[in-house]
Amino acid sequence: MTAENNKPKSIIALGLEGSANKLGVGIVKHVYPAGIPTDTELQPEMIELANVRDTYNPPAGEGFLPRDVAAHHRATIIELLNQALADAKITHQELDCICYTKGPGMGAPLQAVALVARTLSQLWNLPLVGVNHCVGHIEMGRAITGADNPIVLYVSGGNTQVIAYSQQTYRIFGETLDIAIGNCLDRFARVLKLPNDPSPGYNIEQYAKRGSKYIELPYTVKGMDVSFSGILSFIEQLAKTKADQYTPEDLCYSLQETMFAMLVEITERAMAHIGSTEVLVVGGVGCNVRLQEMMGQMAIERNGKVFATDMRYCIDNGIMIAQAGALAFARGFTTPVHDSWITQRFRTDQVHVEWRT
Repeated sequence: MTAENNKPKSIIALGLEGSANKLGVGIVKHVYPAGIPTDTELQPEMIELANVRDTYNPPAGEGFLPRDVAAHHRATIIELLNQALADAKITHQELDCICYTKGPGMGAPLQAVALVARTLSQLWNLPLVGVNHCVGHIEMGRAITGADNPIVLYVSGGNTQVIAYSQQTYRIFGETLDIAIGNCLDRFARVLKLPNDPSPGYNIEQYAKRGSKYIELPYTVKGMDVSFSGILSFIEQLAKTKADQYTPEDLCYSLQETMFAMLVEITERAMAHIGSTEVLVVGGVGCNVRLQEMMGQMAIERNGKVFATDMRYCIDNGIMIAQAGALAFARGFTTPVHDSWITQRFRTDQVHVEWRT
């Protein structure tokens, strides 16, 4: 291993996340005791300094509009920023870079947070690092769980992907053909008028725990891809027209069991293809205990193991953006201010993962 120099090196990164209704600010410190290596994978000691978050929650039965989420982020971000710096017990002079979510996500919230990142970059004379939201989830999951080279199941409100790493790219083996699994859960929660606090998916999970009668629903797996729009339309009709026959608890139970089985199938196929024995579940839906149980059972049968994080890290947060951004920054990557735009469509496999070999 060679390093830029043999002197200890540390990087302190600020991360700003606001791609949907969660606004997060995180600060992470990476320590390289023997300097930053130039020819091996970066594996710094990660020290979490701050991880604060605030959520925009509309009334029960309603979704959130991008303009309302953006207004929430604008009104809240300075308070969160000050809280993160206080929790970290540092000042902005000690930061090395400012990382922000470049995409994917909702346009207006992304713009609101990117504007703050650009402003802080110029006020504090610090480099910007634009981060792919999905890669942020993956790198945080790897850092927290210690997973080596897993198949990644990324499940959230806006994304559903099965991912494997190869040649400095997180390659997508399979994904949703229409809506994300989290979006499906959120929309069905609105049909049932479930609260948005702490999240619609969490409340569906609690209802599902009380369900016992399985209702057959459409099961749509096409090769390595899945589709959730049909199952959503079908179960919405059941909830609206046959409420006297099916309880909300049984509907939630059946919806979870069916969709999670679809995810287990394509994840297992990806594991078999690359010969992996590890699964890393990331994203907001990855908090679901039943999904972890089903994935764990499959992994046990393959002599494998499932890695997952708790709600501090699987739900959108700022420290995951700081984590991925700090790794990219250590390899010399920065985002010029004139290139600090955002994009609602930024695929996981578009990122050059230069910090891995």
